[in-house]
Amino acid sequence: MNATVAARSGRVRARRAAGPMTKGAARAGLAARGVIYLLVGTLALQVAFGDHGKQADRSGALEELSRRPFGSVLLWALGVGVCGMALWRLSEVAFGSAGEDGRKARKRLLAAVRCVFYCSVAFSVLSFAAGSGGGNRSSDAQSRDMTARALALPGGQWLVGLAGAGIVVAGVWVGARAVRRYYHDKLRLGEMTRRQRRAVDVTGVGGGAARGLVFATAGCFAVRAAVDYSPDRAKGLDDTLRTFAELPMGPWLLACVAAGLVLFGLFSFALARWRRV
Repeated sequence: MNATVAARSGRVRARRAAGPMTKGAARAGLAARGVIYLLVGTLALQVAFGDHGKQADRSGALEELSRRPFGSVLLWALGVGVCGMALWRLSEVAFGSAGEDGRKARKRLLAAVRCVFYCSVAFSVLSFAAGSGGGNRSSDAQSRDMTARALALPGGQWLVGLAGAGIVVAGVWVGARAVRRYYHDKLRLGEMTRRQRRAVDVTGVGGGAARGLVFATAGCFAVRAAVDYSPDRAKGLDDTLRTFAELPMGPWLLACVAAGLVLFGLFSFALARWRRV
């Protein structure tokens, strides 16, 4: 009994000691995510209005950022910010996240998946900042290569199909939670004015719905790649966004989705300011 109490007390002390660093890492990470989505959304808007030479994904965003004044400094800052995101998710694995059910196994597992994802994003950003931009391949090429490797495995079609279906479900889940404003549970609403809440709801609902739609669409292409046993059917972010332009009223539809991604970038900045960590 004493050992259990001591272990619990030790975890509480560790969580408190890591608190300030975790909060700083979370806010830096959310701001970095906001920058990436703002850039991707802006590039997608340019594609929608005729500039088809742009690459509307993370690779294109990094390339665009590198061309700005002090681009190298901005890239390093962005990479450090994404590292903060990974560190924050790692702390949620170790100590649990904010909220009543933050210490449940399901929440910790989700935090672990997010940690791995942001570690890979941080690696790509820092590699680009260090001058290894050639390794920063487009999302489309990465998606096709990953799909080809997965299809070559025993039961690969089922593996890719299930992964694609999971992405579709995740996209619907992300969009539905945004529309239903579940993010309110994670915000310090008492510190916000009515105008600020209204602005956050515009960016949260519009941005979350657009993000969920893009995820779900990319998942559908993965499922199609599994059914056809064709890795070329899989699409990364850039090709997924361009698909909207091929539909009726396509350029305007792509513009709406792109504007939604810009809104999600702004929403990430709001989370960096008001999210409970």
